[in-house]
Parts: sequence; C-alpha cells; structure tokens
Amino acid sequence: MLYGVPVGYPHTQAGAKAAAANYTTVSGSTKFLTDKDMRHRAVSAMATDGTAAGEIKKADHAAGQAADALRGDNTKARPKQAIARTGVLSAHVLGFDAHDAMVRLWTTTVRGSAAGHETPEAAFQSVTVTLAWEANDWKLKDSSSTSGLVAPIDARQASNVTSDFADYIPATAEDPVMSGTVGEGGFPGNYERSKNGAFAAATSATMLYGDPRFFTDTNWRHKMLAATAAPSVLESVTSDADLTARLVMDNRGVGADGKTADGGELITRTAALGARSVSYSDQAASIELWTASVGGIAGKDETQRPQIAFLRMTVDLTWADGAWKTTAVTPSEPLVPSPSATEEAAPAASFADVGGVSNAPAFA
Repeated sequence: MLYGVPVGYPHTQAGAKAAAANYTTVSGSTKFLTDKDMRHRAVSAMATDGTAAGEIKKADHAAGQAADALRGDNTKARPKQAIARTGVLSAHVLGFDAHDAMVRLWTTTVRGSAAGHETPEAAFQSVTVTLAWEANDWKLKDSSSTSGLVAPIDARQASNVTSDFADYIPATAEDPVMSGTVGEGGFPGNYERSKNGAFAAATSATMLYGDPRFFTDTNWRHKMLAATAAPSVLESVTSDADLTARLVMDNRGVGADGKTADGGELITRTAALGARSVSYSDQAASIELWTASVGGIAGKDETQRPQIAFLRMTVDLTWADGAWKTTAVTPSEPLVPSPSATEEAAPAASFADVGGVSNAPAFA
C-alpha cells in the first residue's frame, strides 16, 4: 500500500483488471472524496508521472459533485458518518499489451450518510480505465465513467434505515483490495497469515460463489471448493453446493451450457462493497462482507431480468495446510440502500454484455 492505494500488480491481464478495480474503488471511497490531502496523495500513487496533475483536477471535481450525496439529509457534511462504497461486478479487458491496458468495469456504488434519516442510495456506472506499465507496475493514465446497466433491487428486499449502515463507515470497515494474483488451477493463490490475508480470502470466496460457473459447471465448482474449502468440511460443502446449483438451474430453466431454451444466458456476479472483522486469530477468522449480488437471465424474458440483492455474508476461515480455507460461507442480514430515483432498469437482453468468464473481475 502507498498512501492508502494498493500497489504492486502482476504484469498480466488479471493484474490490469485488479489495478483498474482498485483505483476505481479507492476513487469512490469516503476518505478519497472527503479528504483533499489524502486524495492528492492517492492520485500521485495511482497515476503515471505524466497524468497525475490532470487526474488530481478530475478527482477534485468528482469530490465536489459527490459532496451532497455524502451529506445525506444532514445540514453539514459528516465525513466520519459518510458512506461511499464501490463494488466491481464485471471487468472486461478492451485492450492489452506489454505497455498499455484498457479495462471496462461495471460497478455499483452506494453513497449517503449513516446519520440523519435519508437512506444511502445505490447507483450503477460503467467505468473505463486506461493503464500504462510504468516503474514495474500498472499506473493510471485516464479514466471516465458513464451510467451503467441498471439492475433493479430485488423486490423482496426493503431498504434499511440509516443507522444500520454504521458498521460500514470508514472507521469500522475496509474496502476490498484485489491483487490480480492467480494461483494453481486458475483460483486465488494462498493468502498471507494476517488479517488482510483473511479479508482477501473471504472476499475471493464470496466472488467465486457468485461466479456463473458455480452453477453451470460441476467440474469447475468441485475444483473451486477443493481449492478454497477446509478439508474437514469439503464433503458436506460440496454436497450443499451441488444441491444449490441444481435448484438455481432448475428454477431458471438453464441447461448445462448456461443458457435457457430460448437462448437466454445466466448472469450471476457478486461484488464486495466492504469487509470487517468479526473475530481474528492466526488460526481462525470470521469476516463479515457487505456484498452486492446480481442474478438473472440476459434474454427475451423480462420477468427474469437480472436483479441485485444486497447481503451481509459471514465467511468463517481456518488456517490449514499453509492457507486460509473456508469452513462456512453464510448469508446474514441484508443491508439494502435505496434504489436510484432517476435510473430505469436496463432491458434483460442488455446484460449479456457483462456475462461470461472473460468479464469476471480479478480475484482479491
């Protein structure tokens, strides 16, 4: 970390995805948007030597635009109570070579305040990040954002009251950090024996459980569980996961190719908006994540349009065989922002643009 910004990415497409995701997450965080000195230091750490000055101006402008949203209905800004979280739902590499990369992200943001009466509001963006390989790292050359695909909030989820968001103000929770490091078999490598390592293992586990292959590809699902679950629970976890996958496939009418009879594509993604430690030792940890999960069918049937659900997920971990391994991944109480009053849901078919393996975000 340098000035609160993750650094040190692999010189790979996964590394470029991770850099783009982290820079977007940092740029949307409460501290970045409310603390000018921190913002300028962060941009100096993220940007190339030739673009830092311009990116600082853009960042200051974005912070000014976000000020009202972070105040909520309070008369004065309260940075310690502000909620600004960004989750990366998909990441598509538009261009890549040894010197440059361009990555397009589909993100959901939650902004508001944990004080007052106005619930923080969710929104979606499409963010294009251009990177350069400089000083043995991926550095920010440029970024731009527009409105992104809008997935409506699951109708079964009611918005929480403002005080419920207090667990995810800056002082109580961390932003997720992506490393872009891929281990054996294409799954995340072993994480360090530390609280940050436990956070990363928990974040990756929730993302993997939300991958479409978890539901459509039995072989991939079993390999993923073998790579991430503790040996003591692997058999029971695998049995439960197989049952869950079958139920989703049957309920959605999806075949083994991940498509419905009329050609619709299963879309599932899970992003972490924040993480906090419930308990930690060097042998066991329990991490609560605030997540945004999108699920549905990209196709002609508007009744199966992808929707987003906001859940708290508790990931229990144990240190086994030199790695953090999950013993349980359990949904807990929802933490639901208000839907945007100005954004209309995107047509179901449009979500095909964020489906598929190539659009998966980098691992934590």
